[in-house]
Amino acid sequence: QAQLAQSGGGSVQAGGSLRLSCAPASLLRDPYYTGWFRQVSGKGREAVAIINTGDGTAYYGDAVKGRFTISHDPSMNTVYLQMNDLEPEDTAMYYCARGWAGLAQPLRADNYKAWGPGTQVTVSF
Repeated sequence: QAQLAQSGGGSVQAGGSLRLSCAPASLLRDPYYTGWFRQVSGKGREAVAIINTGDGTAYYGDAVKGRFTISHDPSMNTVYLQMNDLEPEDTAMYYCARGWAGLAQPLRADNYKAWGPGTQVTVSF
């Protein structure tokens, strides 16, 4: 059973934008690493973007740097991923994840125990 709720995603042409959301970003107001990984069929989960809900530090996968922005709204306890200048290579299932803020490697998928159900992002030429 998914522990996180996701919204957003869908289909867009190359160069377009989409926004994803994920909640709850943290529990009991404690800091967490919350963000997204993506996966295409037959491959492992790739880090997209993670944010520390305590201090706002953001981490990005190399493939999305400069195009995607992760943010945290404490009042809504929600993390957002703004995806701009989308490319066909961004097509994947996007999964929200939440983990302990003390993780040594926040971009490693196997460090996370709480996951959302996934949402499909499709970018066409």
